[in-house]
Amino acid sequence: MKSQANFSLKSCNSFSFESVTSCIYFPESLDDLRQLSSLTNEPFYILGEGSNTLFLAEKAPVIIQPKFMGTSVDECDDAYLVSAGSAENWHQLVTYCVQKGYAGLENLALIPGSVGAAPIQNIGAYGVELSDVIEHVNWYEFATQTLHQLSHEQCQFGYRDSVFKREKRDKGIITQVCLKLPKAWQANISYQGLDSLSAEATPEQVYQRVIEVRQAKLPDPKVKPNAGSFFKNPVVSQQTYQQLVKHYPTMPAYQQSTTQVKLAAGWLIEQAGLKGIKQNGVGVHDKQALVLVNHGEGTGAAIYELARNINQQVFSKFGVSLQPEVRIVSASGLIIKDGFNG
Repeated sequence: MKSQANFSLKSCNSFSFESVTSCIYFPESLDDLRQLSSLTNEPFYILGEGSNTLFLAEKAPVIIQPKFMGTSVDECDDAYLVSAGSAENWHQLVTYCVQKGYAGLENLALIPGSVGAAPIQNIGAYGVELSDVIEHVNWYEFATQTLHQLSHEQCQFGYRDSVFKREKRDKGIITQVCLKLPKAWQANISYQGLDSLSAEATPEQVYQRVIEVRQAKLPDPKVKPNAGSFFKNPVVSQQTYQQLVKHYPTMPAYQQSTTQVKLAAGWLIEQAGLKGIKQNGVGVHDKQALVLVNHGEGTGAAIYELARNINQQVFSKFGVSLQPEVRIVSASGLIIKDGFNG
């Protein structure tokens, strides 16, 4: 198995923060994965493309970066089954499917990261979540050295959540993802920004419009290092929402069920007067308050402190806590916290 000691991760995280791991491993076969079993007794972190990772310090834990590649398509009566290795680039897979006429992923265009990271986070955008099209996930379990095929139900998807962030966290590696893209397709253009398209819009048109909207809103990480949306959109009770909307009648909200409502984290941050602020070499993007950026001289610790301050001020104004969407990594591995409390 390929590996490298004292490896700089600066080019492996989209915040472009310097962090060094004592060793990084690049498994690309089941034999390689079997060799990793002895490593899981020490702090480690499984890294995709680093587009959703914040390294807090200059020292990182042992890194495992899977390199499973390849894409294949099987056709059945009512759908196309698209299988892709976990190291494939997500946007390139979306582009491939749109070009080949396999519709269903176009709303998820230009989301950075790898295919293997997508189900962990249950990525979503513009009214579509990955869980809408997942057929199954191939997952290698360290303890049993066994490759499992996990069904959609076994993945236990939720809003930016899955079993891979809970019971199966750090217990294995996703090697391949299989997507079921129905032949009976209808454009999903209900989300703001896409509603200018006609009901007869093609997958290609939806794909191009999504790219235009994302590029207009979100900074290019190569120009302004960032990890996209830093915070999840908070989900509150219907009662909490009713209390808030009395004071803030223009507050954007999305009904999730009869008892829960999703709020727009970016709107909350902007209303707290934090859009565009800068401190300690980092800041809040001036066009999209959900995005925290490295202005070139910042650190992971500075981003984390900024995020904590944002959460405190939003909670002070609205009584709503924000939770990070970005995965936060210290020298001891992934930090799991409920918001920024404690």
